[in-house]
Parts: sequence; C-alpha cells; structure tokens
Amino acid sequence: MFEPVDYQQFNPKPVIGVDEAGRGCLAGPVFAGAVILNFPEKFWDSKSLSPQRREELAQTIKNNHCYGVGTASVEEIDTLNIHRASLLAMKRAVENLNVKGGHLLIDGKFIIQKLANFSQTPLIKGDQRADPIMAASIIAKTERDKLLRSFQKDYPKYMFEDHKGYATKKHKAAIQQYGPCPLHRKSFSGVKEHLAAHLI
Repeated sequence: MFEPVDYQQFNPKPVIGVDEAGRGCLAGPVFAGAVILNFPEKFWDSKSLSPQRREELAQTIKNNHCYGVGTASVEEIDTLNIHRASLLAMKRAVENLNVKGGHLLIDGKFIIQKLANFSQTPLIKGDQRADPIMAASIIAKTERDKLLRSFQKDYPKYMFEDHKGYATKKHKAAIQQYGPCPLHRKSFSGVKEHLAAHLI
C-alpha cells in the first residue's frame, strides 16, 4: 500500500499532475492529461469512478483549474512503441498547459524526456496518491472516451461506444470476425494476428 502524497511540498511551483489513458487498449490514440490545481481539491483515480461521475469531475477541473491534453496517434504507437508514445502524449499535455516551468508529478516510474525547465518526480500508483495526478487521469480518460465514442458512427461493427478500444471479449471477437480497422494498433497482440487474414 502506497502512502498518499502531499503534492504541495514539491517545488518549483506550479505543481503539475500528469497521467495517461488508453495505454493497454487495442485501438485509438493514447491520451494524457496535465493539471495544475488552482486550490486544493480532492479527486479520485479515474478508474474507480463511474462514467457519469468522471464526466462531472472533468467539468469541475475544466471550470476551476488549469489543464492540458496531449495525444499520440495509432501510427506513433506502432512506430515508437506504446511506452514511448505514452511519454510523448504526456510531453504534449504539459506543453499544452503553456507554462514555462514547474514540478511534474508523473504517474508511473519514468520521467518525460526532452522537457526543459521542469523538475520531475515519478510516483508509482500516483493516480491513487496525489490529487493533481488523479485530476490528470480524469481529464485523460474522459477526453479519450469522448473520441472513441465518436468512432462508433464510422465503424459501427466494432462497438467502440461500448468498450472505448479496450480488449473486451466483444471487441476481440469483432476484430477476429471483421479484421482490424484503421483505428487498431497493428503492433499489438490481439490485432497483429489478424492482419494477414484481413488485409486493409
């Protein structure tokens, strides 16, 4: 069990929470959120919340705090690998905050390369320990889910509205039946095995 972290102890200010969403999915971009809390507020790990509650808290964050969103495309995931693509999405999220420096609290155990003027502290299970990271996880998750739901119209056979690209039984069955679509990560197990049978 990891202890909660008082994010306000870190310097220099502002303290920026950073997290990603969609790392383990079979389809769609990986998203990242970066959040500066303008005042202390309690949040929760996005995975522990209902979709409705996540949406409510995302709106609260957008209304009251500073946030940036970054993505890395399916093509970048397949070219770079998911680890590097996730860090690239995080870098873009921080850059989209338009602040010149600060202290990054990053969910996980890696820092973000090629990001000058920022101190960085990776936190294992940070999305359960530090409110700015929890807020970032909520922003990343809700923004990614919104995009994946929008794919339903163009690719109805894959039921993106239901699973948001995650490796559910229904999703894997659809890939097996229809083959991968352009949204699928061709380097991922669960997708690449079906490429030869269904050339796209």
